[in-house]
Amino acid sequence: MKATRETDFVYQAVYRYLTQLIGEVGRNSAVRLPSLRQLAERLNVSISTVQYAYSLLEKEGRVYSIAKSGYYAQALPTVDLLGDGSDLLETVYINARRPGMCVLSADDPASLQPLDSPLLMLERELLRQYPRQSQWLVQPCGDLELRTVLAARYTSSTVNSWQADDVYIGADLRGVLEILISVLELRRTTVVVESPCDWVILRLLEAAGVRVIELPMLTEGVIDLQQLESLLKKEPVRLVLLSAVLSMPRGSLMPPATRQAIAHLLGCHGVWVLENDCYSELDESGDSQRLRDWLDPDRLLVFSTFEKFIGAEAPFGFVLSRHWRSELQRHFLLRAFRLSPIRQKAVARLLGGGRLDQHLTILRRMLKERRTQLIQLLRERGDALQIVEPQGGATVWVRSLRPVDMGNVFQRLLRQQIIIAPGELFSLQGLHAHHLRLSPLEHGDHDLASVVGLLGDALRLAPED
Repeated sequence: MKATRETDFVYQAVYRYLTQLIGEVGRNSAVRLPSLRQLAERLNVSISTVQYAYSLLEKEGRVYSIAKSGYYAQALPTVDLLGDGSDLLETVYINARRPGMCVLSADDPASLQPLDSPLLMLERELLRQYPRQSQWLVQPCGDLELRTVLAARYTSSTVNSWQADDVYIGADLRGVLEILISVLELRRTTVVVESPCDWVILRLLEAAGVRVIELPMLTEGVIDLQQLESLLKKEPVRLVLLSAVLSMPRGSLMPPATRQAIAHLLGCHGVWVLENDCYSELDESGDSQRLRDWLDPDRLLVFSTFEKFIGAEAPFGFVLSRHWRSELQRHFLLRAFRLSPIRQKAVARLLGGGRLDQHLTILRRMLKERRTQLIQLLRERGDALQIVEPQGGATVWVRSLRPVDMGNVFQRLLRQQIIIAPGELFSLQGLHAHHLRLSPLEHGDHDLASVVGLLGDALRLAPED
Protein backbone atom coordinates (compact mmCIF):
# COMPACT_ATOMS: atom_id res chain seq x y z
CA MET A 1 0.00 0.00 0.00
CA LYS A 2 2.86 2.43 0.77
CA ALA A 3 4.26 2.03 -2.74
CA THR A 4 0.85 2.66 -4.22
CA ARG A 5 0.38 5.89 -2.28
CA GLU A 6 3.27 7.48 -4.11
CA THR A 7 1.58 7.31 -7.50
CA ASP A 8 -2.11 6.91 -6.83
CA PHE A 9 -4.97 7.99 -4.59
CA VAL A 10 -5.25 5.64 -1.62
CA TYR A 11 -8.98 5.08 -2.07
CA GLN A 12 -8.33 3.81 -5.60
CA ALA A 13 -6.01 1.14 -4.22
CA VAL A 14 -8.65 0.17 -1.65
CA TYR A 15 -11.29 0.11 -4.39
CA ARG A 16 -9.16 -2.21 -6.53
CA TYR A 17 -8.47 -4.47 -3.55
CA LEU A 18 -12.20 -4.76 -2.85
CA THR A 19 -12.95 -5.36 -6.52
CA GLN A 20 -10.54 -8.30 -6.55
CA LEU A 21 -12.04 -9.56 -3.30
CA ILE A 22 -15.55 -9.41 -4.76
CA GLY A 23 -14.35 -11.15 -7.91
CA GLU A 24 -13.20 -14.09 -5.80
CA VAL A 25 -16.71 -14.43 -4.41
CA GLY A 26 -18.01 -15.82 -7.73
CA ARG A 27 -21.79 -15.94 -8.00
CA ASN A 28 -22.55 -16.80 -4.39
CA SER A 29 -24.96 -14.41 -2.74
CA ALA A 30 -24.85 -12.57 0.58
CA VAL A 31 -21.10 -12.82 1.14
CA ARG A 32 -20.00 -10.67 4.01
CA LEU A 33 -17.06 -8.33 3.42
CA PRO A 34 -14.55 -7.04 5.98
CA SER A 35 -15.80 -4.26 8.24
CA LEU A 36 -14.53 -0.70 7.93
CA ARG A 37 -12.23 -1.12 10.91
CA GLN A 38 -10.94 -4.54 9.83
CA LEU A 39 -10.11 -3.33 6.34
CA ALA A 40 -8.53 -0.10 7.61
CA GLU A 41 -6.22 -2.07 9.88
CA ARG A 42 -5.45 -4.69 7.21
CA LEU A 43 -4.49 -2.10 4.60
CA ASN A 44 -3.08 0.52 6.95
CA VAL A 45 -5.41 3.29 5.78
CA SER A 46 -8.02 5.48 7.45
CA ILE A 47 -11.58 4.32 8.05
CA SER A 48 -12.90 7.24 5.96
CA THR A 49 -10.82 6.05 2.99
CA VAL A 50 -12.32 2.56 3.24
CA GLN A 51 -15.80 4.04 3.61
CA TYR A 52 -15.38 6.09 0.43
CA ALA A 53 -14.22 3.03 -1.51
CA TYR A 54 -17.25 1.11 -0.25
CA SER A 55 -19.54 3.99 -1.27
CA LEU A 56 -18.22 3.83 -4.83
CA LEU A 57 -18.98 0.12 -4.98
CA GLU A 58 -22.45 0.74 -3.55
CA LYS A 59 -23.19 3.20 -6.36
CA GLU A 60 -22.15 0.54 -8.86
CA GLY A 61 -24.40 -2.05 -7.22
CA ARG A 62 -21.45 -4.26 -6.30
CA VAL A 63 -22.03 -4.11 -2.55
CA TYR A 64 -24.85 -3.29 -0.17
CA SER A 65 -24.97 -2.62 3.56
CA ILE A 66 -27.23 -3.98 6.29
CA ALA A 67 -27.64 -1.93 9.47
CA LYS A 68 -25.66 -3.32 12.44
CA SER A 69 -24.42 -6.16 10.26
CA GLY A 70 -21.95 -4.77 7.72
CA TYR A 71 -21.24 -4.81 4.02
CA TYR A 72 -22.17 -7.66 1.71
CA ALA A 73 -21.12 -8.42 -1.83
CA GLN A 74 -22.55 -10.19 -4.79
CA ALA A 75 -20.67 -10.68 -8.02
CA LEU A 76 -21.83 -8.22 -10.66
CA PRO A 77 -24.44 -9.97 -12.79
CA THR A 78 -23.54 -10.47 -16.41
CA VAL A 79 -24.89 -7.72 -18.64
CA ASP A 80 -25.42 -8.68 -22.26
CA LEU A 81 -23.64 -5.83 -24.02
CA LEU A 82 -24.78 -5.76 -27.61
CA GLY A 83 -22.28 -5.35 -30.42
CA ASP A 84 -18.92 -7.10 -30.56
CA GLY A 85 -17.09 -3.96 -29.40
CA SER A 86 -14.94 -3.68 -32.53
CA ASP A 87 -16.89 -0.66 -33.76
CA LEU A 88 -17.35 1.94 -31.03
CA LEU A 89 -19.99 3.88 -32.93
CA GLU A 90 -22.02 0.73 -33.52
CA THR A 91 -21.79 -0.14 -29.82
CA VAL A 92 -23.04 3.33 -28.89
CA TYR A 93 -25.95 3.19 -31.34
CA ILE A 94 -27.10 -0.32 -30.44
CA ASN A 95 -26.89 0.01 -26.67
CA ALA A 96 -28.45 3.49 -26.67
CA ARG A 97 -31.64 1.88 -28.00
CA ARG A 98 -31.87 -0.69 -25.22
CA PRO A 99 -34.56 -0.12 -22.58
CA GLY A 100 -33.42 1.29 -19.26
CA MET A 101 -30.22 2.87 -20.56
CA CYS A 102 -29.14 6.34 -19.49
CA VAL A 103 -28.08 7.98 -22.74
CA LEU A 104 -25.53 10.74 -22.09
CA SER A 105 -24.38 10.52 -25.72
CA ALA A 106 -27.50 11.82 -27.50
CA ASP A 107 -27.67 14.96 -29.61
CA ASP A 108 -31.39 15.50 -30.11
CA PRO A 109 -32.15 19.13 -29.21
CA ALA A 110 -35.74 19.09 -30.44
CA SER A 111 -36.64 16.20 -28.11
CA LEU A 112 -36.75 18.72 -25.29
CA GLN A 113 -39.51 20.76 -26.95
CA PRO A 114 -40.64 19.18 -30.24
CA LEU A 115 -43.00 20.93 -32.65
CA ASP A 116 -44.89 17.72 -33.37
CA SER A 117 -48.31 18.95 -32.20
CA PRO A 118 -48.50 22.20 -34.23
CA LEU A 119 -46.93 20.42 -37.21
CA LEU A 120 -49.52 17.64 -37.21
CA MET A 121 -52.32 20.14 -36.60
CA LEU A 122 -51.27 22.10 -39.68
CA GLU A 123 -51.06 18.87 -41.60
CA ARG A 124 -54.66 17.97 -40.73
CA GLU A 125 -55.83 21.40 -41.86
CA LEU A 126 -53.92 21.06 -45.13
CA LEU A 127 -55.38 17.63 -45.77
CA ARG A 128 -58.80 19.24 -45.88
CA GLN A 129 -57.51 21.77 -48.44
CA TYR A 130 -55.57 19.21 -50.49
CA PRO A 131 -57.53 15.98 -50.09
CA ARG A 132 -55.86 14.27 -53.03
CA GLN A 133 -52.50 14.90 -54.65
CA SER A 134 -52.29 14.21 -58.37
CA GLN A 135 -49.23 12.32 -59.52
CA TRP A 136 -48.09 15.19 -61.71
CA LEU A 137 -47.84 17.47 -58.66
CA VAL A 138 -45.18 15.28 -57.01
CA GLN A 139 -41.86 17.13 -57.04
CA PRO A 140 -38.74 14.97 -56.57
CA CYS A 141 -36.62 17.90 -55.31
CA GLY A 142 -39.18 18.88 -52.68
CA ASP A 143 -42.45 20.75 -52.40
CA LEU A 144 -42.32 24.12 -54.16
CA GLU A 145 -43.88 25.97 -51.23
CA LEU A 146 -41.25 24.70 -48.79
CA ARG A 147 -38.41 25.35 -51.23
CA THR A 148 -39.68 28.93 -51.74
CA VAL A 149 -39.86 29.56 -47.99
CA LEU A 150 -36.35 28.17 -47.47
CA ALA A 151 -34.93 30.27 -50.31
CA ALA A 152 -36.42 33.40 -48.71
CA ARG A 153 -35.16 32.43 -45.24
CA TYR A 154 -31.60 31.97 -46.52
CA THR A 155 -31.55 35.17 -48.59
CA SER A 156 -29.72 37.92 -46.70
CA SER A 157 -28.90 40.44 -49.46
CA THR A 158 -29.08 40.96 -53.19
CA VAL A 159 -25.73 39.22 -53.51
CA ASN A 160 -26.43 36.39 -51.08
CA SER A 161 -29.81 35.47 -52.50
CA TRP A 162 -31.41 32.13 -53.31
CA GLN A 163 -34.27 30.98 -55.50
CA ALA A 164 -36.60 28.02 -55.04
CA ASP A 165 -34.79 26.22 -57.88
CA ASP A 166 -31.59 26.36 -55.79
CA VAL A 167 -33.15 24.30 -52.97
CA TYR A 168 -33.29 20.49 -52.90
CA ILE A 169 -35.08 18.55 -50.17
CA GLY A 170 -34.46 14.89 -49.30
CA ALA A 171 -35.95 12.36 -46.91
CA ASP A 172 -33.13 12.79 -44.39
CA LEU A 173 -29.75 14.43 -43.98
CA ARG A 174 -27.76 11.25 -44.66
CA GLY A 175 -29.43 10.78 -48.05
CA VAL A 176 -28.77 14.40 -49.01
CA LEU A 177 -25.09 14.14 -48.03
CA GLU A 178 -24.69 10.94 -50.04
CA ILE A 179 -26.08 12.77 -53.07
CA LEU A 180 -23.65 15.64 -52.55
CA ILE A 181 -20.69 13.24 -52.37
CA SER A 182 -21.76 11.76 -55.72
CA VAL A 183 -22.59 15.04 -57.46
CA LEU A 184 -19.38 16.75 -56.34
CA GLU A 185 -17.39 13.65 -57.31
CA LEU A 186 -15.56 13.60 -53.99
CA ARG A 187 -14.38 9.98 -54.21
CA ARG A 188 -10.56 9.87 -53.98
CA THR A 189 -10.37 13.66 -53.62
CA THR A 190 -9.13 15.68 -50.64
CA VAL A 191 -11.60 17.37 -48.30
CA VAL A 192 -10.69 19.55 -45.32
CA VAL A 193 -13.06 19.44 -42.33
CA GLU A 194 -13.00 21.23 -39.01
CA SER A 195 -12.37 18.89 -36.09
CA PRO A 196 -14.12 17.66 -33.99
CA CYS A 197 -16.66 16.85 -36.68
CA ASP A 198 -20.05 15.10 -36.63
CA TRP A 199 -19.56 11.33 -36.89
CA VAL A 200 -22.26 10.94 -39.55
CA ILE A 201 -20.34 13.24 -41.88
CA LEU A 202 -17.01 11.56 -41.15
CA ARG A 203 -18.36 8.04 -41.71
CA LEU A 204 -20.01 8.99 -45.00
CA LEU A 205 -16.81 10.59 -46.32
CA GLU A 206 -14.75 7.62 -45.19
CA ALA A 207 -17.14 5.13 -46.80
CA ALA A 208 -16.95 7.07 -50.08
CA GLY A 209 -13.16 6.82 -50.21
CA VAL A 210 -12.62 10.54 -49.57
CA ARG A 211 -9.25 11.62 -48.20
CA VAL A 212 -10.20 13.64 -45.12
CA ILE A 213 -7.81 16.18 -43.58
CA GLU A 214 -8.92 17.31 -40.13
CA LEU A 215 -8.28 20.89 -39.08
CA PRO A 216 -8.36 20.94 -35.26
CA MET A 217 -10.16 23.80 -33.58
CA LEU A 218 -8.03 25.69 -31.10
CA THR A 219 -8.91 26.11 -27.43
CA GLU A 220 -10.80 29.34 -28.12
CA GLY A 221 -12.95 27.58 -30.72
CA VAL A 222 -11.18 29.19 -33.68
CA ILE A 223 -9.29 27.71 -36.62
CA ASP A 224 -5.57 28.26 -37.17
CA LEU A 225 -5.57 30.44 -40.30
CA GLN A 226 -1.91 29.74 -41.03
CA GLN A 227 -2.50 26.00 -40.92
CA LEU A 228 -5.51 26.34 -43.22
CA GLU A 229 -3.55 28.47 -45.68
CA SER A 230 -0.70 25.97 -45.64
CA LEU A 231 -3.12 23.14 -46.46
CA LEU A 232 -4.67 25.11 -49.32
CA LYS A 233 -1.21 25.74 -50.79
CA LYS A 234 0.24 22.25 -50.38
CA GLU A 235 -2.73 19.93 -50.81
CA PRO A 236 -5.10 19.43 -53.79
CA VAL A 237 -8.12 20.47 -51.71
CA ARG A 238 -11.38 19.79 -53.54
CA LEU A 239 -13.67 21.12 -50.81
CA VAL A 240 -13.62 22.68 -47.34
CA LEU A 241 -16.42 21.74 -44.92
CA LEU A 242 -17.05 24.29 -42.17
CA SER A 243 -19.84 25.23 -39.76
CA ALA A 244 -21.97 28.25 -40.57
CA VAL A 245 -21.78 29.76 -37.10
CA LEU A 246 -22.13 27.26 -34.22
CA SER A 247 -19.47 24.56 -34.35
CA MET A 248 -20.65 21.30 -32.84
CA PRO A 249 -19.90 19.21 -30.82
CA ARG A 250 -17.78 21.91 -29.16
CA GLY A 251 -20.68 24.35 -29.10
CA SER A 252 -18.25 27.11 -30.00
CA LEU A 253 -19.19 30.38 -31.63
CA MET A 254 -16.36 31.61 -33.82
CA PRO A 255 -15.77 35.38 -33.58
CA PRO A 256 -17.12 37.31 -36.61
CA ALA A 257 -13.67 38.65 -37.46
CA THR A 258 -12.29 35.11 -37.63
CA ARG A 259 -15.15 33.91 -39.86
CA GLN A 260 -14.58 36.87 -42.15
CA ALA A 261 -10.82 36.16 -42.32
CA ILE A 262 -11.50 32.50 -43.17
CA ALA A 263 -13.95 33.51 -45.90
CA HIS A 264 -11.38 35.92 -47.38
CA LEU A 265 -8.68 33.22 -47.36
CA LEU A 266 -10.97 30.66 -49.02
CA GLY A 267 -11.99 33.25 -51.62
CA CYS A 268 -8.37 34.00 -52.48
CA HIS A 269 -7.73 30.33 -53.18
CA GLY A 270 -11.00 29.87 -55.08
CA VAL A 271 -11.89 26.76 -53.11
CA TRP A 272 -15.40 25.32 -52.89
CA VAL A 273 -17.06 25.50 -49.48
CA LEU A 274 -19.70 23.17 -48.05
CA GLU A 275 -21.35 24.95 -45.12
CA ASN A 276 -22.87 22.92 -42.29
CA ASP A 277 -25.91 24.90 -41.14
CA CYS A 278 -27.53 22.16 -39.01
CA TYR A 279 -27.04 23.95 -35.68
CA SER A 280 -27.21 27.64 -36.58
CA GLU A 281 -30.80 27.98 -35.36
CA LEU A 282 -29.61 26.88 -31.89
CA ASP A 283 -27.10 29.72 -31.52
CA GLU A 284 -28.02 31.44 -28.24
CA SER A 285 -27.56 34.93 -29.64
CA GLY A 286 -29.94 34.06 -32.47
CA ASP A 287 -28.57 36.75 -34.80
CA SER A 288 -24.92 35.88 -35.48
CA GLN A 289 -23.70 36.32 -39.03
CA ARG A 290 -23.12 33.07 -40.89
CA LEU A 291 -19.90 32.14 -42.65
CA ARG A 292 -21.79 32.30 -45.98
CA ASP A 293 -22.41 36.02 -45.47
CA TRP A 294 -18.76 36.62 -46.43
CA LEU A 295 -18.32 33.83 -48.97
CA ASP A 296 -18.66 33.91 -52.75
CA PRO A 297 -22.14 32.38 -53.25
CA ASP A 298 -21.02 30.96 -56.61
CA ARG A 299 -18.57 28.64 -54.85
CA LEU A 300 -20.80 27.69 -51.95
CA LEU A 301 -23.17 24.89 -50.99
CA VAL A 302 -25.20 24.84 -47.77
CA PHE A 303 -26.78 21.82 -46.09
CA SER A 304 -29.02 21.45 -43.06
CA THR A 305 -31.94 19.52 -41.56
CA PHE A 306 -35.20 20.39 -39.78
CA GLU A 307 -34.85 17.52 -37.33
CA LYS A 308 -32.54 19.35 -34.91
CA PHE A 309 -35.07 22.08 -34.12
CA ILE A 310 -38.48 20.73 -35.18
CA GLY A 311 -38.20 17.07 -34.22
CA ALA A 312 -38.45 13.54 -35.55
CA GLU A 313 -41.67 14.33 -37.44
CA ALA A 314 -39.62 16.53 -39.80
CA PRO A 315 -36.49 14.48 -40.57
CA PHE A 316 -35.95 16.09 -43.99
CA GLY A 317 -32.49 17.20 -45.03
CA PHE A 318 -31.89 19.89 -47.62
CA VAL A 319 -29.15 21.54 -49.63
CA LEU A 320 -28.84 24.92 -51.33
CA SER A 321 -26.72 25.19 -54.46
CA ARG A 322 -26.60 27.51 -57.48
CA HIS A 323 -24.66 24.96 -59.50
CA TRP A 324 -24.83 21.32 -60.67
CA ARG A 325 -28.56 21.80 -61.22
CA SER A 326 -28.99 19.03 -63.78
CA GLU A 327 -26.86 16.58 -61.78
CA LEU A 328 -28.65 17.34 -58.52
CA GLN A 329 -32.05 16.94 -60.18
CA ARG A 330 -30.96 13.66 -61.73
CA HIS A 331 -29.74 12.23 -58.42
CA PHE A 332 -32.88 13.32 -56.57
CA LEU A 333 -34.95 11.66 -59.31
CA LEU A 334 -32.90 8.49 -59.03
CA ARG A 335 -33.33 8.46 -55.27
CA ALA A 336 -37.09 8.92 -55.72
CA PHE A 337 -37.50 10.22 -52.17
CA ARG A 338 -41.05 9.54 -51.04
CA LEU A 339 -41.76 12.76 -49.18
CA SER A 340 -45.25 13.64 -48.04
CA PRO A 341 -46.12 16.89 -49.84
CA ILE A 342 -48.62 17.73 -47.09
CA ARG A 343 -45.97 17.31 -44.38
CA GLN A 344 -43.61 19.54 -46.36
CA LYS A 345 -46.32 22.18 -46.74
CA ALA A 346 -46.94 22.03 -42.98
CA VAL A 347 -43.21 22.64 -42.36
CA ALA A 348 -43.34 25.56 -44.80
CA ARG A 349 -46.23 27.10 -42.86
CA LEU A 350 -44.28 26.77 -39.60
CA LEU A 351 -41.29 28.54 -41.14
CA GLY A 352 -43.21 31.18 -43.07
CA GLY A 353 -45.77 32.03 -40.39
CA GLY A 354 -43.29 32.90 -37.63
CA ARG A 355 -44.26 29.92 -35.45
CA LEU A 356 -40.79 28.40 -35.76
CA ASP A 357 -39.02 31.58 -34.60
CA GLN A 358 -41.20 31.73 -31.47
CA HIS A 359 -40.44 28.08 -30.83
CA LEU A 360 -36.68 28.61 -31.26
CA THR A 361 -36.62 31.34 -28.61
CA ILE A 362 -38.16 28.94 -26.09
CA LEU A 363 -36.05 25.95 -27.18
CA ARG A 364 -32.76 27.84 -26.91
CA ARG A 365 -33.65 28.98 -23.39
CA MET A 366 -34.62 25.46 -22.30
CA LEU A 367 -31.45 23.95 -23.77
CA LYS A 368 -29.31 26.50 -21.95
CA GLU A 369 -31.02 25.67 -18.65
CA ARG A 370 -30.32 21.95 -19.11
CA ARG A 371 -26.71 22.52 -20.13
CA THR A 372 -26.16 24.84 -17.17
CA GLN A 373 -27.48 22.17 -14.82
CA LEU A 374 -25.13 19.56 -16.27
CA ILE A 375 -22.13 21.91 -16.17
CA GLN A 376 -22.82 22.76 -12.53
CA LEU A 377 -22.95 19.08 -11.60
CA LEU A 378 -19.71 18.41 -13.51
CA ARG A 379 -17.95 21.23 -11.67
CA GLU A 380 -19.17 20.02 -8.30
CA ARG A 381 -17.32 16.76 -8.91
CA GLY A 382 -14.00 18.57 -8.73
CA ASP A 383 -11.37 19.48 -11.29
CA ALA A 384 -11.20 16.21 -13.26
CA LEU A 385 -12.72 17.79 -16.38
CA GLN A 386 -12.13 20.90 -18.44
CA ILE A 387 -15.44 22.17 -19.80
CA VAL A 388 -15.83 24.05 -23.07
CA GLU A 389 -18.54 26.60 -22.30
CA PRO A 390 -21.17 25.97 -25.00
CA GLN A 391 -22.94 28.84 -26.76
CA GLY A 392 -25.79 26.77 -28.10
CA GLY A 393 -26.93 23.25 -28.86
CA ALA A 394 -27.90 20.39 -26.58
CA THR A 395 -24.51 18.99 -25.55
CA VAL A 396 -21.39 19.82 -23.57
CA TRP A 397 -17.84 19.10 -24.80
CA VAL A 398 -15.37 18.21 -22.02
CA ARG A 399 -11.76 17.06 -21.72
CA SER A 400 -10.27 14.88 -19.03
CA LEU A 401 -7.39 16.71 -17.37
CA ARG A 402 -5.75 13.35 -16.75
CA PRO A 403 -4.79 11.34 -19.87
CA VAL A 404 -7.05 8.38 -19.10
CA ASP A 405 -7.99 5.37 -21.21
CA MET A 406 -11.41 6.61 -22.36
CA GLY A 407 -12.28 3.15 -23.66
CA ASN A 408 -12.04 1.88 -20.09
CA VAL A 409 -14.32 4.71 -18.94
CA PHE A 410 -16.83 3.89 -21.70
CA GLN A 411 -16.95 0.18 -20.87
CA ARG A 412 -17.22 0.76 -17.11
CA LEU A 413 -20.18 3.11 -17.58
CA LEU A 414 -21.76 0.82 -20.15
CA ARG A 415 -21.86 -1.96 -17.56
CA GLN A 416 -23.73 0.51 -15.36
CA GLN A 417 -26.19 1.18 -18.21
CA ILE A 418 -24.79 4.63 -19.00
CA ILE A 419 -23.86 5.60 -22.57
CA ILE A 420 -21.32 8.34 -23.24
CA ALA A 421 -19.88 9.60 -26.54
CA PRO A 422 -16.05 9.38 -26.42
CA GLY A 423 -14.21 12.07 -28.34
CA GLU A 424 -12.59 9.58 -30.72
CA LEU A 425 -15.97 9.23 -32.48
CA PHE A 426 -15.55 12.77 -33.79
CA SER A 427 -12.28 12.13 -35.61
CA LEU A 428 -10.93 9.68 -38.19
CA GLN A 429 -7.33 10.38 -37.22
CA GLY A 430 -7.29 9.61 -33.50
CA LEU A 431 -7.85 13.16 -32.29
CA HIS A 432 -9.83 14.03 -29.14
CA ALA A 433 -8.97 10.76 -27.38
CA HIS A 434 -9.37 12.38 -23.95
CA HIS A 435 -12.61 14.21 -24.73
CA LEU A 436 -16.30 13.42 -24.25
CA ARG A 437 -19.55 14.80 -25.60
CA LEU A 438 -22.22 14.74 -22.90
CA SER A 439 -25.94 15.48 -23.06
CA PRO A 440 -28.34 16.23 -20.19
CA LEU A 441 -31.48 15.44 -22.20
CA GLU A 442 -32.04 11.68 -22.17
CA HIS A 443 -31.11 10.28 -18.76
CA GLY A 444 -34.58 8.73 -18.40
CA ASP A 445 -35.42 7.66 -14.85
CA HIS A 446 -31.82 8.02 -13.73
CA ASP A 447 -30.92 10.87 -11.39
CA LEU A 448 -28.57 13.15 -13.34
CA ALA A 449 -26.51 14.02 -10.25
CA SER A 450 -25.92 10.32 -9.52
CA VAL A 451 -25.02 9.65 -13.15
CA VAL A 452 -22.50 12.49 -13.15
CA GLY A 453 -21.08 11.06 -9.94
CA LEU A 454 -20.58 7.68 -11.61
CA LEU A 455 -18.92 9.42 -14.56
CA GLY A 456 -16.53 11.19 -12.20
CA ASP A 457 -15.72 7.93 -10.44
CA ALA A 458 -15.09 6.16 -13.76
CA LEU A 459 -12.69 8.91 -14.85
CA ARG A 460 -10.76 8.83 -11.58
CA LEU A 461 -10.51 5.03 -11.51
CA ALA A 462 -9.55 4.59 -15.16
CA PRO A 463 -5.91 3.72 -15.90
CA GLU A 464 -3.77 6.33 -17.60
CA ASP A 465 -3.57 6.19 -21.38
